[in-house]
Amino acid sequence: MAAPLHSAPPFRAEHMGSLLRPENLLEVRATIRDKGVSEDEAGLPAVEKAAVGDVVKLQQELGLKAVNSGEFNRTRFWGHMWDEFEGTIALQEAESSMFRLYHPDVVSLIEKDRKVMPGDSVIAGSKLSHDPKKSLSNLHELQLVQAFVPKSEWGNIKLTMITPAWFHMRYKQGKAYSPEAYANDAEYFQDVAKVYQAELDMLYKAGLRNVQFDDPGMAYFCSQAFRKGWEEDKDNIGTVEDLLDAYIKLYNDSISKLPADFHTGIHLCRGNFIGGRHFAEGAYDIIAKKLFEDLNVNTFYLEYDTERAGGFEPLKYLPKNKNVVIGAISTKLRELEDKDAVKERVLKAADFIAEGSNQTREEALKRVCISPQCGFSTHESGYPLTLENQKAKLALIRKIADEIWGEA
Repeated sequence: MAAPLHSAPPFRAEHMGSLLRPENLLEVRATIRDKGVSEDEAGLPAVEKAAVGDVVKLQQELGLKAVNSGEFNRTRFWGHMWDEFEGTIALQEAESSMFRLYHPDVVSLIEKDRKVMPGDSVIAGSKLSHDPKKSLSNLHELQLVQAFVPKSEWGNIKLTMITPAWFHMRYKQGKAYSPEAYANDAEYFQDVAKVYQAELDMLYKAGLRNVQFDDPGMAYFCSQAFRKGWEEDKDNIGTVEDLLDAYIKLYNDSISKLPADFHTGIHLCRGNFIGGRHFAEGAYDIIAKKLFEDLNVNTFYLEYDTERAGGFEPLKYLPKNKNVVIGAISTKLRELEDKDAVKERVLKAADFIAEGSNQTREEALKRVCISPQCGFSTHESGYPLTLENQKAKLALIRKIADEIWGEA
């Protein structure tokens, strides 16, 4: 039996999580990094709390319901949760032979000496497990936001969380874990799912009811360049479609024990890297039917800011019990979009959903929301928009949502 449609969350006006950090927060983190002082010595806790309070207030004033921390307690969008899982080993330097050199993240960070470090990277050095005394970063972030939100509205708070497949996809076959830890991907995925189950259960008990998985990798399945690289890599076991199936199963296992009132979503991130750079190109057509029908999340956050994502036609495969958030506002360009043009695009998307579901436009719109295409600051700094640009874009989203739906 299909799960019922989940709404509020998601809300008609959404954003993807990361927001531009204030200068004083960046300065404190720079002091910690450059001078080697502790977080307490640098005064980070008080500055971080004040910054989160300010950004929560901004979201509330703009009429955004799914408020979050702006990811202000992170230096990069995937946060610290994988570092906190028992069994992980952080890589300080790694040979390029460990990585898929056709993986967009990795490609961007290959160094001249053929050493790579795509962001901060970890592998499973031993069996993965979850220790609630150690897995504290997500809980800390949630509690920071809860401090500025009435308890009656805690269920609206959104926590962004990195995909369970984040580190697996970047590594060559069998390199995401040591031979002593796991014999194959299936064993590894089984424990990753258990760790995510435990993390989500802990957060649920702390009041979280709304999670958005950020997943650049899922968008790479739309990329012909990635698919070609995969097919030419003789070390791979199975096909690229087998990998997609494995990731869908990993997600479904990870969220399989969540209560019905826990909203789950996936953001197919195409990138807003430092300088506004994107990573993934390719229309959703090639994965849409399988993804929408088989992945058991409530909501799909899709980037539709440029033509590189293709058209809205794949939305005809969206099941009647699932939502889509149309990411029609760019976080890479300062220019403010034309309100009426964006409204027209949202209605066009709804028409394809209606066609596929044999519904009216009005019925289909009940499963549609609007947002920016990505976060405004997926890493700490180096982005083209100003705080005023950001505020104007978030306000535009709220205005469009009001005019189309007249509700949160």
